[in-house]
Amino acid sequence: MCSGNQTSQNQTASTDFTLTGLFAESKHAALLYTVTFLLFLMALTGNALLILLILSEPRLHTPMYFFISQLALMDLMYLCVTVPKMLVGRVTADYTISPSGCGIQMFFYLTLAGAEVFLLAAMAYDRYAAVCRPLHYPLLMNQRVCQLLVSACWVLGMVDGLLLTPITMSFPFCQSRKILSFFCETPALLKLSCSDVSLYKTLMYLCCILMLLAPIMVISSSYTLILHLIHRMNSAAGCRKALATCSSHMITVLLFFGASFYTYMLPSSYHTAEQDMMVSAFYTIFTPVLNPLIYSLRNKDVTRALRSMMQSRMNQEK
Repeated sequence: MCSGNQTSQNQTASTDFTLTGLFAESKHAALLYTVTFLLFLMALTGNALLILLILSEPRLHTPMYFFISQLALMDLMYLCVTVPKMLVGRVTADYTISPSGCGIQMFFYLTLAGAEVFLLAAMAYDRYAAVCRPLHYPLLMNQRVCQLLVSACWVLGMVDGLLLTPITMSFPFCQSRKILSFFCETPALLKLSCSDVSLYKTLMYLCCILMLLAPIMVISSSYTLILHLIHRMNSAAGCRKALATCSSHMITVLLFFGASFYTYMLPSSYHTAEQDMMVSAFYTIFTPVLNPLIYSLRNKDVTRALRSMMQSRMNQEK
Protein backbone atom coordinates (compact mmCIF):
# COMPACT_ATOMS: atom_id res chain seq x y z
CA MET A 1 0.00 0.00 0.00
CA CYS A 2 2.79 2.39 1.00
CA SER A 3 4.75 1.36 -2.09
CA GLY A 4 1.79 2.20 -4.35
CA ASN A 5 1.41 5.66 -2.76
CA GLN A 6 5.13 6.33 -3.16
CA THR A 7 5.00 5.38 -6.86
CA SER A 8 2.00 7.64 -7.37
CA GLN A 9 3.83 10.53 -5.69
CA ASN A 10 6.90 9.95 -7.86
CA GLN A 11 4.77 9.99 -11.01
CA THR A 12 3.10 13.20 -9.92
CA ALA A 13 6.43 14.82 -9.07
CA SER A 14 7.86 13.82 -12.45
CA THR A 15 5.21 15.95 -14.20
CA ASP A 16 6.42 19.08 -12.40
CA PHE A 17 8.61 21.64 -14.12
CA THR A 18 11.85 22.99 -12.68
CA LEU A 19 12.65 26.70 -12.87
CA THR A 20 16.36 27.44 -13.15
CA GLY A 21 16.08 30.87 -11.56
CA LEU A 22 18.01 33.96 -12.54
CA PHE A 23 21.46 33.21 -11.15
CA ALA A 24 21.79 29.44 -11.24
CA GLU A 25 25.30 29.52 -12.72
CA SER A 26 26.61 32.51 -10.76
CA LYS A 27 29.21 32.23 -7.98
CA HIS A 28 27.58 35.20 -6.25
CA ALA A 29 24.01 33.89 -6.36
CA ALA A 30 23.28 34.72 -2.69
CA LEU A 31 24.30 38.36 -3.16
CA LEU A 32 22.40 38.70 -6.44
CA TYR A 33 19.22 37.19 -4.97
CA THR A 34 19.53 39.61 -2.03
CA VAL A 35 19.75 42.52 -4.48
CA THR A 36 16.73 41.13 -6.35
CA PHE A 37 14.78 40.93 -3.09
CA LEU A 38 15.65 44.58 -2.32
CA LEU A 39 14.59 45.64 -5.82
CA PHE A 40 11.35 43.68 -5.31
CA LEU A 41 10.67 45.60 -2.08
CA MET A 42 11.53 48.91 -3.78
CA ALA A 43 9.15 48.19 -6.65
CA LEU A 44 6.35 47.10 -4.32
CA THR A 45 6.78 50.18 -2.13
CA GLY A 46 7.13 52.61 -5.03
CA ASN A 47 4.11 51.37 -6.98
CA ALA A 48 1.91 50.98 -3.89
CA LEU A 49 2.84 54.52 -2.77
CA LEU A 50 2.11 55.90 -6.24
CA ILE A 51 -1.36 54.26 -6.25
CA LEU A 52 -2.05 55.55 -2.72
CA LEU A 53 -1.00 59.10 -3.65
CA ILE A 54 -3.24 59.13 -6.74
CA LEU A 55 -6.23 57.77 -4.81
CA SER A 56 -5.84 60.10 -1.82
CA GLU A 57 -4.88 63.38 -3.53
CA PRO A 58 -7.86 65.14 -5.22
CA ARG A 59 -5.51 67.14 -7.49
CA LEU A 60 -4.37 63.84 -9.03
CA HIS A 61 -7.89 62.71 -9.91
CA THR A 62 -7.35 63.32 -13.62
CA PRO A 63 -7.30 60.93 -16.62
CA MET A 64 -3.49 60.95 -16.85
CA TYR A 65 -3.01 59.89 -13.22
CA PHE A 66 -5.86 57.37 -13.46
CA PHE A 67 -3.91 55.64 -16.25
CA ILE A 68 -0.67 55.91 -14.25
CA SER A 69 -2.38 54.22 -11.27
CA GLN A 70 -3.45 51.36 -13.55
CA LEU A 71 0.12 51.03 -14.86
CA ALA A 72 1.39 50.88 -11.26
CA LEU A 73 -1.22 48.21 -10.45
CA MET A 74 -0.08 46.12 -13.43
CA ASP A 75 3.55 46.47 -12.33
CA LEU A 76 2.61 45.31 -8.82
CA MET A 77 0.86 42.26 -10.24
CA TYR A 78 3.81 41.52 -12.56
CA LEU A 79 6.06 41.34 -9.52
CA CYS A 80 3.69 39.21 -7.44
CA VAL A 81 3.14 36.72 -10.28
CA THR A 82 6.83 36.01 -10.95
CA VAL A 83 9.31 37.13 -8.27
CA PRO A 84 7.99 35.57 -4.99
CA LYS A 85 8.06 32.05 -6.45
CA MET A 86 11.69 32.54 -7.50
CA LEU A 87 12.75 33.96 -4.11
CA VAL A 88 10.91 31.26 -2.12
CA GLY A 89 12.51 28.61 -4.33
CA ARG A 90 15.93 30.03 -3.50
CA VAL A 91 15.23 29.93 0.26
CA THR A 92 13.63 26.46 0.31
CA ALA A 93 15.82 24.97 -2.47
CA ASP A 94 12.59 23.82 -4.16
CA TYR A 95 12.55 25.12 -7.73
CA THR A 96 9.70 22.93 -8.96
CA ILE A 97 6.35 24.22 -10.16
CA SER A 98 3.32 22.09 -11.01
CA PRO A 99 1.77 22.18 -14.50
CA SER A 100 -1.33 23.90 -13.12
CA GLY A 101 0.81 26.44 -11.25
CA CYS A 102 2.82 26.99 -14.41
CA GLY A 103 -0.35 27.55 -16.45
CA ILE A 104 -1.74 30.03 -13.91
CA GLN A 105 1.53 31.95 -13.83
CA MET A 106 1.66 32.05 -17.64
CA PHE A 107 -1.97 33.19 -17.94
CA PHE A 108 -1.55 36.11 -15.53
CA TYR A 109 1.74 37.13 -17.09
CA LEU A 110 0.32 37.13 -20.64
CA THR A 111 -2.80 38.97 -19.44
CA LEU A 112 -0.74 41.68 -17.76
CA ALA A 113 1.65 42.02 -20.71
CA GLY A 114 -1.26 42.33 -23.16
CA ALA A 115 -3.15 44.76 -20.94
CA GLU A 116 -0.06 46.97 -20.52
CA VAL A 117 0.51 47.16 -24.28
CA PHE A 118 -2.99 48.59 -24.79
CA LEU A 119 -2.77 50.78 -21.68
CA LEU A 120 0.35 52.47 -23.04
CA ALA A 121 -1.60 53.19 -26.24
CA ALA A 122 -4.48 54.68 -24.21
CA MET A 123 -1.99 56.84 -22.30
CA ALA A 124 -0.50 58.09 -25.58
CA TYR A 125 -3.97 59.04 -26.86
CA ASP A 126 -4.62 60.84 -23.57
CA ARG A 127 -1.41 62.88 -24.01
CA TYR A 128 -2.42 63.70 -27.61
CA ALA A 129 -5.84 64.92 -26.46
CA ALA A 130 -4.30 67.00 -23.65
CA VAL A 131 -1.66 68.68 -25.84
CA CYS A 132 -3.35 68.92 -29.25
CA ARG A 133 -7.03 69.17 -28.28
CA PRO A 134 -7.02 71.05 -24.94
CA LEU A 135 -10.44 72.68 -25.44
CA HIS A 136 -12.11 69.32 -26.19
CA TYR A 137 -10.06 67.38 -23.60
CA PRO A 138 -12.77 67.25 -20.87
CA LEU A 139 -15.17 65.75 -23.40
CA LEU A 140 -12.71 63.41 -25.11
CA MET A 141 -11.32 62.01 -21.83
CA ASN A 142 -14.19 62.14 -19.36
CA GLN A 143 -14.46 59.61 -16.54
CA ARG A 144 -16.67 57.19 -18.48
CA VAL A 145 -14.29 57.15 -21.49
CA CYS A 146 -11.30 56.51 -19.22
CA GLN A 147 -13.04 53.64 -17.46
CA LEU A 148 -14.08 52.09 -20.79
CA LEU A 149 -10.53 52.36 -22.14
CA VAL A 150 -9.02 50.71 -19.07
CA SER A 151 -11.66 47.97 -19.06
CA ALA A 152 -10.94 47.29 -22.74
CA CYS A 153 -7.21 47.01 -21.93
CA TRP A 154 -7.84 44.38 -19.25
CA VAL A 155 -10.29 42.42 -21.44
CA LEU A 156 -7.90 42.37 -24.43
CA GLY A 157 -5.08 41.26 -22.12
CA MET A 158 -7.24 38.42 -20.81
CA VAL A 159 -8.04 37.34 -24.37
CA ASP A 160 -4.29 37.07 -25.01
CA GLY A 161 -3.84 34.94 -21.88
CA LEU A 162 -6.86 32.73 -22.64
CA LEU A 163 -5.71 32.13 -26.23
CA LEU A 164 -2.05 31.30 -25.66
CA THR A 165 -1.99 29.58 -22.26
CA PRO A 166 -4.20 26.52 -22.98
CA ILE A 167 -2.50 25.88 -26.34
CA THR A 168 1.01 26.16 -24.91
CA MET A 169 0.22 23.88 -21.97
CA SER A 170 -1.46 21.30 -24.23
CA PHE A 171 1.79 20.34 -25.98
CA PRO A 172 3.50 17.15 -24.78
CA PHE A 173 6.71 17.83 -22.86
CA CYS A 174 8.84 14.78 -23.47
CA GLN A 175 12.27 16.31 -22.98
CA SER A 176 13.80 17.75 -19.84
CA ARG A 177 11.28 19.67 -17.75
CA LYS A 178 13.91 22.21 -16.76
CA ILE A 179 12.64 25.67 -17.81
CA LEU A 180 15.51 28.03 -18.60
CA SER A 181 13.80 30.97 -16.94
CA PHE A 182 12.68 32.13 -13.49
CA PHE A 183 8.99 31.85 -14.40
CA CYS A 184 6.77 30.00 -16.88
CA GLU A 185 7.27 32.07 -20.01
CA THR A 186 5.85 30.84 -23.31
CA PRO A 187 9.08 30.87 -25.42
CA ALA A 188 11.04 29.05 -22.68
CA LEU A 189 8.32 26.44 -22.26
CA LEU A 190 7.98 25.73 -25.97
CA LYS A 191 11.66 24.72 -26.09
CA LEU A 192 10.79 21.72 -23.87
CA SER A 193 8.15 20.28 -26.18
CA CYS A 194 9.00 17.16 -28.18
CA SER A 195 6.28 17.85 -30.77
CA ASP A 196 6.60 20.12 -33.77
CA VAL A 197 5.69 23.62 -32.55
CA SER A 198 6.99 25.53 -35.58
CA LEU A 199 3.46 26.30 -36.87
CA TYR A 200 2.36 27.46 -33.42
CA LYS A 201 5.46 29.65 -33.10
CA THR A 202 4.66 31.23 -36.46
CA LEU A 203 1.04 31.84 -35.45
CA MET A 204 2.14 33.25 -32.09
CA TYR A 205 4.61 35.53 -33.89
CA LEU A 206 1.83 36.80 -36.17
CA CYS A 207 -0.49 37.20 -33.18
CA CYS A 208 2.16 39.32 -31.42
CA ILE A 209 2.57 41.48 -34.53
CA LEU A 210 -1.18 42.03 -34.81
CA MET A 211 -1.54 42.72 -31.10
CA LEU A 212 1.33 45.21 -31.10
CA LEU A 213 0.41 46.83 -34.42
CA ALA A 214 -2.67 48.77 -33.25
CA PRO A 215 -1.06 50.14 -30.04
CA ILE A 216 2.12 51.09 -31.94
CA MET A 217 0.07 52.92 -34.56
CA VAL A 218 -1.84 54.83 -31.85
CA ILE A 219 1.36 55.69 -29.96
CA SER A 220 3.36 56.72 -33.05
CA SER A 221 0.46 58.75 -34.48
CA SER A 222 -0.15 60.51 -31.16
CA TYR A 223 3.48 61.50 -30.70
CA THR A 224 3.91 62.48 -34.35
CA LEU A 225 1.02 64.93 -33.97
CA ILE A 226 2.36 66.16 -30.61
CA LEU A 227 5.86 66.73 -32.00
CA HIS A 228 4.39 68.47 -35.05
CA LEU A 229 2.47 70.82 -32.75
CA ILE A 230 5.56 71.45 -30.60
CA HIS A 231 7.55 72.28 -33.75
CA ARG A 232 4.94 74.90 -34.71
CA MET A 233 4.88 76.49 -31.26
CA ASN A 234 6.45 79.93 -30.93
CA SER A 235 6.42 79.79 -27.13
CA ALA A 236 9.48 78.18 -25.51
CA ALA A 237 7.51 77.74 -22.28
CA GLY A 238 4.73 75.95 -24.17
CA CYS A 239 7.26 73.62 -25.80
CA ARG A 240 8.82 72.75 -22.46
CA LYS A 241 5.41 72.10 -20.89
CA ALA A 242 4.32 69.84 -23.77
CA LEU A 243 7.58 67.87 -23.66
CA ALA A 244 7.40 67.54 -19.86
CA THR A 245 3.83 66.24 -20.17
CA CYS A 246 4.87 63.47 -22.58
CA SER A 247 8.48 62.62 -21.70
CA SER A 248 7.73 60.23 -18.81
CA HIS A 249 5.33 58.19 -20.91
CA MET A 250 7.75 58.10 -23.86
CA ILE A 251 10.49 56.66 -21.59
CA THR A 252 8.10 53.96 -20.31
CA VAL A 253 7.06 53.06 -23.87
CA LEU A 254 10.67 52.69 -24.99
CA LEU A 255 11.54 50.49 -22.00
CA PHE A 256 8.53 48.19 -22.38
CA PHE A 257 8.37 47.86 -26.16
CA GLY A 258 12.14 47.49 -26.51
CA ALA A 259 12.17 44.46 -24.24
CA SER A 260 8.97 43.01 -25.77
CA PHE A 261 10.31 43.28 -29.32
CA TYR A 262 13.50 41.53 -28.31
CA THR A 263 11.73 38.61 -26.63
CA TYR A 264 8.74 38.00 -28.89
CA MET A 265 9.56 39.53 -32.28
CA LEU A 266 13.20 38.65 -32.99
CA PRO A 267 13.83 35.11 -34.31
CA SER A 268 15.21 32.73 -31.65
CA SER A 269 18.49 32.43 -33.57
CA TYR A 270 19.28 36.05 -32.64
CA HIS A 271 19.34 35.48 -28.87
CA THR A 272 20.20 32.80 -26.32
CA ALA A 273 18.15 31.46 -23.40
CA GLU A 274 20.38 33.36 -20.94
CA GLN A 275 19.83 36.62 -22.83
CA ASP A 276 16.08 35.97 -22.91
CA MET A 277 16.13 35.50 -19.14
CA MET A 278 17.97 38.77 -18.54
CA VAL A 279 15.59 40.70 -20.80
CA SER A 280 12.60 39.11 -19.04
CA ALA A 281 14.10 40.14 -15.70
CA PHE A 282 14.53 43.67 -17.03
CA TYR A 283 10.86 44.29 -17.84
CA THR A 284 9.54 42.10 -15.00
CA ILE A 285 11.71 43.44 -12.16
CA PHE A 286 13.64 46.55 -13.23
CA THR A 287 10.85 48.30 -15.15
CA PRO A 288 8.43 48.19 -12.15
CA VAL A 289 11.26 49.73 -10.08
CA LEU A 290 11.90 52.48 -12.64
CA ASN A 291 8.30 53.43 -13.51
CA PRO A 292 7.42 55.01 -10.11
CA LEU A 293 10.70 56.95 -10.23
CA ILE A 294 10.00 58.12 -13.79
CA TYR A 295 6.50 59.31 -12.91
CA SER A 296 7.41 60.86 -9.55
CA LEU A 297 10.85 62.46 -9.96
CA ARG A 298 9.83 64.01 -13.30
CA ASN A 299 6.39 65.11 -12.12
CA LYS A 300 5.82 68.16 -9.93
CA ASP A 301 2.21 67.23 -9.08
CA VAL A 302 3.28 63.86 -7.67
CA THR A 303 6.18 65.32 -5.67
CA ARG A 304 3.86 68.00 -4.24
CA ALA A 305 1.31 65.35 -3.27
CA LEU A 306 4.06 63.28 -1.62
CA ARG A 307 5.31 66.29 0.37
CA SER A 308 1.74 67.09 1.40
CA MET A 309 1.16 63.53 2.58
CA MET A 310 4.42 63.48 4.55
CA GLN A 311 3.68 66.85 6.18
CA SER A 312 0.17 65.77 7.20
CA ARG A 313 1.59 62.57 8.72
CA MET A 314 4.20 64.55 10.64
CA ASN A 315 1.54 66.97 11.91
CA GLN A 316 -0.62 64.05 13.07
CA GLU A 317 2.33 62.56 14.97
CA LYS A 318 2.97 65.89 16.72
